[in-house]
Amino acid sequence: ICMEMYNKKNKIKKNISMKCQPLNQTDMDCKDMQKEALNRRNAWEPTVFYSLGNETFFFTGQEINIRESLDSFGAVIWPGAVALCQYLEKNREQVDLLDKAVLELGAGTGLVSIVASLLGAWVTATDLPDVLSNLNFNLSRNTRGRCRYTPQVAALVWGQDVKRDFPSSIYNYDYVFCADVVYHHNFLEDLLITMQYFCKPGTTLLWANKMRFQSDLRFIENFKNGFNVTLLEEIPQEEVRIYQATARTSAQMREEKRENQQHDV
Repeated sequence: ICMEMYNKKNKIKKNISMKCQPLNQTDMDCKDMQKEALNRRNAWEPTVFYSLGNETFFFTGQEINIRESLDSFGAVIWPGAVALCQYLEKNREQVDLLDKAVLELGAGTGLVSIVASLLGAWVTATDLPDVLSNLNFNLSRNTRGRCRYTPQVAALVWGQDVKRDFPSSIYNYDYVFCADVVYHHNFLEDLLITMQYFCKPGTTLLWANKMRFQSDLRFIENFKNGFNVTLLEEIPQEEVRIYQATARTSAQMREEKRENQQHDV
């Protein structure tokens, strides 16, 4: 058993390292992410009972069993996802998900989508194609027979064919959820464009993220420029922030444009 655990741990390390190689920025940030992923796979937390490849959570009075896989950052549970689930559970009146349409971007292992489903939402969980098998497995095992709506799983690559695959005339959401989607990768601009596409008037976007790198802080500035943003909660011990965002109205954009023109003069 010990040898098997050793081999699996090294396989995780090898595969996460391979995922990092295409990045053009510093190797140090990538190593930090790899270390964090491995630490989370081996950490003992008071509300989490850890076994190799599985974690058990308790939300909305239900036991949730999450299978982690070995092939990517998207297969590991990150602190932003746990923080967002905790926020949704304790703020059910402010964020009423009953019969609401919810889209999750970068759903990963599916924890946030599972909790949203258990709270009565109609959920579409999206991520890269190679993550969907494990995502679908976790959603199915934890929601079957428990939820008003069967959650859906769909491939979504940020910034690619989004209008074609999710036309606005058909797909409109009450909430868009994102958890730890901002870290060391080359697709932050595509992510922001995708957030803006789905966050229509009447949609509320909730984004939870651990702040790790300088690029995260730069993303926040761009995020604030593109939305009406409120910081809902900050968790210092986890370095996690939870933001709420809504689309800017036409009147707001016109006023901002007018102010910029006056400033230039």
